[in-house]
Amino acid sequence: MHDFHYRGKKLLCEGVAVEALARRFGTPLYVYSQHTLTDHFQKLDRVMSPVEHLVCFSVKSNSNLSLLRVLARLGSGFDIVSGGELQRVLAAGGDPRRCIFAGVGKTEAEIEFALRQNVYSFNAESEAELQRINRVAARLKKTAPVAVRVNPNVAAHTHAKITTGTYENKFGIAFEQIEGIYARAARLKHLRLRGLQMHIGSQLTRVAPFERAVRKILPLVRRLAERYKLEFLSIGGGLGIVYEPALASGSPGWWKTAAARNILTPASYAARLLPRLQPLGLKIVLEPGRFISGNAGILVTRVEYVKRTGRKNFVIVDAAMNDLIRPAFYDAYHEIVPVARKTGASIKSDVVGPICESGDYFCKDRPLPGVGEGDYLALLSAGAYGFVMSSNYNTRPLAAEVLVNGRRAAVARVRQPAKEIWSGEKVVAWLK
Repeated sequence: MHDFHYRGKKLLCEGVAVEALARRFGTPLYVYSQHTLTDHFQKLDRVMSPVEHLVCFSVKSNSNLSLLRVLARLGSGFDIVSGGELQRVLAAGGDPRRCIFAGVGKTEAEIEFALRQNVYSFNAESEAELQRINRVAARLKKTAPVAVRVNPNVAAHTHAKITTGTYENKFGIAFEQIEGIYARAARLKHLRLRGLQMHIGSQLTRVAPFERAVRKILPLVRRLAERYKLEFLSIGGGLGIVYEPALASGSPGWWKTAAARNILTPASYAARLLPRLQPLGLKIVLEPGRFISGNAGILVTRVEYVKRTGRKNFVIVDAAMNDLIRPAFYDAYHEIVPVARKTGASIKSDVVGPICESGDYFCKDRPLPGVGEGDYLALLSAGAYGFVMSSNYNTRPLAAEVLVNGRRAAVARVRQPAKEIWSGEKVVAWLK
């Protein structure tokens, strides 16, 4: 469920009219629902209560400080993949002792910073990385907590660019090599083998791939836990959301409907996995991102022109692929709805941005209500991998972000001034 819905003809975020936000703060504009964010975290946290567990929100999915602060106050841990993300968590009031540091390319400086902040564990992706962590820890006279990411070679059946659990991907260590890796890592004096981690991919809307992966690694986990006194098993993230139709997923009975359609819900996820995980007696770590933040955000954009050619109806808006790259990068679907509900016949339309690329589009040949210059559209399910993947391509300033809580709304990121884009640049001496 989420908190974007029509009341009469107006699209609301919780108790606030989205059009009022667009007029007040301008567009393109990301709008987030605090209640949705809270609700999704708590649903997942609650269903995992039969086991000791830690939900680590994936910061790469949405790193806005206000959203991280909301989650930190709920007791969330954080899944980070860079030193910068760790600094963001600290700035938001998050606890580094509840942070998992993942990623394939950690630098020595990042490892040192994370060790000084006492992160809960590093998720190591290679033997070379384990050796590097050991060297840095030795220099600091510390012991580094580590888990190794096992690649279970389980196909997630998701988009090729977000699958991570097969031997074709750069992530993790092959299942067959793990026991040898742990045996050698155990001889490194400045490492503490704290856990085992896996992650098979992103945007999974069925429980079956998770269940297959867990079932495959359980015998391995039991052997390693007994041999090295492991403390936790991380089963990664990847829980998917409903993008189509996203607005319908805000209805009160949606969880029941989703369960009937065999779409992953917190309850179905826990029901299938907990019976297998509970007997381990280990802490279970989860690293969800999209599931918590995805449907908590929308991107609001203004229609600038409607351009009709002999074959196409183009709705040209002020948001672009630099604001939300998922449709251009992944061919991803985002439901698009008018902020002021319209009646009348739908028109097959391409919603496109102003960037000088043919790939700058949000949808193609999609039936949409007739709109004109000055109307506002909302791209739903934009709370994950939306703003965080923004760029300044075409020297376009980054969008503003707003957080809504009930009937209150406030800026969570100011719109970037254009001059700030080149503020770190300078004309070299010989050109002056």
